[in-house]
Amino acid sequence: MIDDAAVARAADALLDARRRAVCLTPPSRQWPGFDLAAADRVAAEIDRRRLAAGERPRGWKIGFTNRTIWPRYGVYEPIWARVWDTTTTLLDGTEAEVSLAGLVQPRIEPEIVFGLAAAPTGAMDDAALAGCIAWVAHGVEIVHTHIDGWRFDGAADPLADFGLHGRLLVGPRVPVAGWTTLGPDLAALTMALEHEGRAVDRGVGANVLDGPLDALRPWRRAMTARTPGVAVRAGELVTTGTLTDAWPVAPGQTWRTCPGGDRLPGLRLRFVA
Repeated sequence: MIDDAAVARAADALLDARRRAVCLTPPSRQWPGFDLAAADRVAAEIDRRRLAAGERPRGWKIGFTNRTIWPRYGVYEPIWARVWDTTTTLLDGTEAEVSLAGLVQPRIEPEIVFGLAAAPTGAMDDAALAGCIAWVAHGVEIVHTHIDGWRFDGAADPLADFGLHGRLLVGPRVPVAGWTTLGPDLAALTMALEHEGRAVDRGVGANVLDGPLDALRPWRRAMTARTPGVAVRAGELVTTGTLTDAWPVAPGQTWRTCPGGDRLPGLRLRFVA
């Protein structure tokens, strides 16, 4: 267990690395005993400071829900973090120019995003979870990390490192009223990722803890157990994790996502400095 002074120093170090867009020594190597509980405290302190600086939360991201990539990154459980008005864009169409300014080692992740009509809980069955959803969209999260090489010694460091969140682009929102097979359909959804017209990766919704709707349940169970004073509210959004691996992106590149079926349109993103 680290003390309050160490929590403040860790928050200082991470915010400084974010401001300067540089890597830093992982908190777990600076403070012995830096575990998930410590990372939760650091994340809460960073959130407090961002709120005080005028940023406003828009919802949540869940990370490391894709079990197929856990060994690659050395993380074997989901993490979560807030997304903010300064980092989240609701797109009017399916194309966008995205700045990578301030991001360190950025990567692209194609995801499924929910708009919440009510707060889900970890005890809900599929029908109850679906009843909490107002809309669904395909989105792209640009993740980044201040830890060199994208290799972690467990979940505490990436959790404290802003949950790896950089940008979130949310495509056209589709109301779910009357979509009676939402959970199974999203679990079966395929996702292709293309760079400059070349196929790079392909995933499926079931990679995300058996499906994007299913991913809400373990997230809310863990949040309730570890940070019971933190509320999830109607009107927030939540992006549920990448269906493919996360791929490095750079200014000047154009990437395209191609969801299967005709309910959710794909996105075309051009990255700039």
